[in-house]
Amino acid sequence: MYQAGEFIVYGTNSVCRVESIGKPPFETEEDKLYYTLVPVTGTETIYIPTDSPVFTRPVISREKAEELINSIPDIEEDHFVCHSVRMANEHYQAALQSHDCEELVQLIKTVYAKSRRHGRRVSQVDQRYRKRAEELLNSELSVALGIPLKEVPAYINQRIGKPTKKTAKKTAE
Repeated sequence: MYQAGEFIVYGTNSVCRVESIGKPPFETEEDKLYYTLVPVTGTETIYIPTDSPVFTRPVISREKAEELINSIPDIEEDHFVCHSVRMANEHYQAALQSHDCEELVQLIKTVYAKSRRHGRRVSQVDQRYRKRAEELLNSELSVALGIPLKEVPAYINQRIGKPTKKTAKKTAE
């Protein structure tokens, strides 16, 4: 059972802070305890039974986050090739539902590699899943590293040696 104040990954929705554990503010026929979850990105409140079948896990530690970031250059893109929108949806959804940060990095790298290879924009399906993977990964890394969400991409780029727009301008001057 999670404790109030802990951060958890809740399904493929988002990273949430456990606000409290107890009776929900709405009428229920069952005498169950509920987690009150507050997503780190967003304004809604989520109520789930403590025995919910929806996947939850604690947010990775700072050490694991640092290890993951260091390993990003070594994570290979997925070589899944398919021209069926349905199969692509299923493949990407499986990556999201793995709840694994390395799988999210792989999905993101795969979509970026597709766009570089083809020299054009990727499909809406690719874009949608890349964006969702980035949201999930960045929100978890933000909490794990204790940095604001908007600073995560620059932090990653700085750690793996990629220049950001700001550092590229300074280098050019």
